[in-house]
Amino acid sequence: MESFEVILKPICLVILIVLCLHAMPSSCNFTSFVFGDSLVDAGNNDYIFTLSKADSPPYGIDFTPSGGQPTGRFTNGRTIADIVGQSLGAKSFPPPYLAPNTEAQAILRGINYASGASGIMDKTGFFFIGRIPLGEQVSNFEQNRIYMVNEMGENYTRKFLRKAIFSLTIGSNDVLNYIQPSIPFLRHDKVSPSTFLDFMISNLTLQLERLHEMGARKFIVVGVGPLGCIPFVRALKLLGSGQCSSAVNTLIQAYNHRLKELLSRLNQEMGPETIFVFANSYDVFMDIIANSHQYGLENANDPCCGGYFPPFVCFKSSDANTSALCDDRSKYVFWDAYHPTEAANLIIAKQLVDGDENVSFPINIRKLYNYNNS
Repeated sequence: MESFEVILKPICLVILIVLCLHAMPSSCNFTSFVFGDSLVDAGNNDYIFTLSKADSPPYGIDFTPSGGQPTGRFTNGRTIADIVGQSLGAKSFPPPYLAPNTEAQAILRGINYASGASGIMDKTGFFFIGRIPLGEQVSNFEQNRIYMVNEMGENYTRKFLRKAIFSLTIGSNDVLNYIQPSIPFLRHDKVSPSTFLDFMISNLTLQLERLHEMGARKFIVVGVGPLGCIPFVRALKLLGSGQCSSAVNTLIQAYNHRLKELLSRLNQEMGPETIFVFANSYDVFMDIIANSHQYGLENANDPCCGGYFPPFVCFKSSDANTSALCDDRSKYVFWDAYHPTEAANLIIAKQLVDGDENVSFPINIRKLYNYNNS
């Protein structure tokens, strides 16, 4: 009986994929391959030795599928990637790559390869010891692709992957590492801002080309948000409440401009079968901060959990009379010193899915999902 099930399982998977490939995308489960940093990490860092973890309360306190227990997500509830998937019909979330027995899920739901503290460049985040840089994340997808080919063959794997969504939310840690003061005994001269941005764009281009070569055709590349406004950077720059670092945000805007130009060029070179969507998270998040009350949020400055000053630790207090949490998590923009709350993520995701070209260029994510590139 057991051997029969072993034989039957891959056959059923192939039948499922064949049916989906001959149907409209909306009739099949949303499949997403997620790459990035702590903004979209679904728990990979729980499986490595790292100082960048979200495996203890109150992280995940509002994540319904886990009953409010931590899952490795660096927020109180769902990430933007989670919410986008649900908006497009996903019944569950892509599991973290490093979780046990996830290979088969690559065919059914996709996989989440994201890792907290990681960056576009390999050295980014080395102070946290363990993390999975973007290049290694893409290599991990390559391993999953081998499994898919073994189960479905090369032809069906390519047909399957051309319908899947590949999202990359990364670059924030590269910028944060660049703007932080050098540690004396590890001191090294920083390159110019322009050279630094060149490094980011060239390394990202390499990884996008690797994914394309392996069959990816529908891309969402999320720009870096206004890090000059997050509690960590405001504290680092000794800025008062409501102030943002214009220098940091100017650097990010320059990167996002180059990123949008890169994606436009790739669309010209690889389209129409391949399409790259630039997700303008910077403007969306700046609007949330500037007009928080219009979105039903009351605090756009302070972290809901953890301190405003070093070490910025978000933890569950053992003292019932004191709490590391704000009174109402649904009213805060920032969950901790670095990451948005689920409330903010909901607003961002909604705009990215259904917004106009000022938010998602050249088309929004819903149109990307339904885009016929066959």
